[in-house]
Amino acid sequence: MKTRLFTGLLSLLIPAMVMAGEYNLTVDRVEIDTGDFVKEGIGYNGKSPGPVMRFKEGENVKINVTNNLDEMTSIHWHGLILPFDQDGVPGISFPGIKPGETFTYEFPIQQAGTYWFHSHSGFQEPDGAYGSIVIEPEGREPFRYDREYVVQLTDKHPHSGDRIMRNLKMMPDYYNREQQTVGEFFSDVSKNGLMNTVSDRMAWGGMRMMKADVEDLQGFTGLINGKGPDQNWTGLFEPGERIRLRFINSSAMTYFDIRIPGLDMTVVQADGNNVQPVSVDEFRIGVAETYDVIVRPKDEQAYTIFAESMGRSGYARATLAPEEGMEAAVPQLREPARLTMADMSGMHGMDHGSMAGMDHGDMDMSSSEGMGGMDHSSMEGMDHSNMQGMDHSDMEGMDHGSMAMGKKEGPSDPFYAKGSGLVPTAANGGKFLSYADLKAQDPLYEDREPTREIELRLTGNMERYTWSINGVKYEDADPIRLKYGERVRFKFVNETMMTHPMHLHGMWSILDVGADQWNPIKHTVSVQPGTTVYMETEVDEPGQWAFHCHLSYHAAAGMFRKVIVEGGPESTQAKTDVIAKDGGEV
Repeated sequence: MKTRLFTGLLSLLIPAMVMAGEYNLTVDRVEIDTGDFVKEGIGYNGKSPGPVMRFKEGENVKINVTNNLDEMTSIHWHGLILPFDQDGVPGISFPGIKPGETFTYEFPIQQAGTYWFHSHSGFQEPDGAYGSIVIEPEGREPFRYDREYVVQLTDKHPHSGDRIMRNLKMMPDYYNREQQTVGEFFSDVSKNGLMNTVSDRMAWGGMRMMKADVEDLQGFTGLINGKGPDQNWTGLFEPGERIRLRFINSSAMTYFDIRIPGLDMTVVQADGNNVQPVSVDEFRIGVAETYDVIVRPKDEQAYTIFAESMGRSGYARATLAPEEGMEAAVPQLREPARLTMADMSGMHGMDHGSMAGMDHGDMDMSSSEGMGGMDHSSMEGMDHSNMQGMDHSDMEGMDHGSMAMGKKEGPSDPFYAKGSGLVPTAANGGKFLSYADLKAQDPLYEDREPTREIELRLTGNMERYTWSINGVKYEDADPIRLKYGERVRFKFVNETMMTHPMHLHGMWSILDVGADQWNPIKHTVSVQPGTTVYMETEVDEPGQWAFHCHLSYHAAAGMFRKVIVEGGPESTQAKTDVIAKDGGEV
């Protein structure tokens, strides 16, 4: 037991002792073995995921990146606040790294916490080009722990990113393996009655949409730290220790619901920023988000880290144990999630007047009194062409309130549409983390009124598999222009049936949970179907930045914008002008 304790302490001390200002990374073709299949991919320093990069708050880092591929590459330091020309987005912040070239990133470390890095070129990230970042704070943490582990999740698919995109364009439900069955029809009849069930099926059929379309990409193997469920990554502990688990969702498309049966988790950090501790039994981690939790196993037994996809189509699994080789039971996947008409309520092609069974008054995320601020009148005059094939005549007189299909009386969460089929519940009936639970440990900014509001409607066409913002794809859109020094309030209106993790590069996103100066600081904000979510941004970083949905194939299909911050230091603005003329592809 003493030997294991010494080894655990040594594993914490070594990274601190070798921490230096200069690092080397190579970008390589690698072999990825998931336990289910082996494929060629892209990694860093010869493996995928790449190394855990450890920095110290206040240091200046130099990272030499050598491209050993036969194609262009890049590295984006996700969530890090740095000069825009070090952000690593080809065509926006720099030209990219050519084959055989070494590019040196240099920037100061101005923060602490858990972050990650990944390629921003093509589909290299879903093909394996990602790694983790741990930044130690200058001072003491506001919480105690005895050892720590990075728990980096991804959804590894046997198909390459390019092939997946081609298949989605050809047939949007190509990877949907959770279609409704005859057995499910009869189950719904017993719960909701024949007429409601038939009406529900007719409505979805008339819209040419599927209740099962919770995930665009199924058939993946969930990995934790590069290991599949059967390979079982294991983290060791001594009973009674406090263990910090740094969860990072590096998936291309998959949201995971995380639980550790037998252990309570205390959430202490979200997206690298300390939050007031929240004890939970389970939490949902969106694509590109990070959560740090503290667990304290007191017994000398194994515990399963179980990460179940939001659509219940797959999972990742790892183990915490006192000794190598110990395992705990692996839970069964729960019933597949199903969308409801509540999740369709934000789609501007629908007749909201006929949806009398739904309470839209609960849908304003900025108000503790619900979503009464949702302005449906703004939906007049919108381009309904994206909803082609939708036959509204079938929907007249239907009781949409009953179409939650068993969810009407279920749990609620202010960041989901009322009656949504995606509202999470803890497997053990306990506490499931909500965005509404997140409060900043220490406010990063003064609480002040925004200077203006920008509405971003999250839009798309499932039949053509195109995704957009305000109905316009990236290649056809003008940049979003912000003024250095202003505070902007972004209003996300999700008019699609998918969840979108929206990521603004270079600046913090202040998620409005109704807590004023205690609103949490994030770099990625998930927007659920049929909801409106607000975030505010202090525009304090000059330059050009990317702003996009972090679902890889949604960003590639057009849900992406360039943000130009005008003003600020003259030298920075001059660099911005040069890169703006340079162009290039993202």
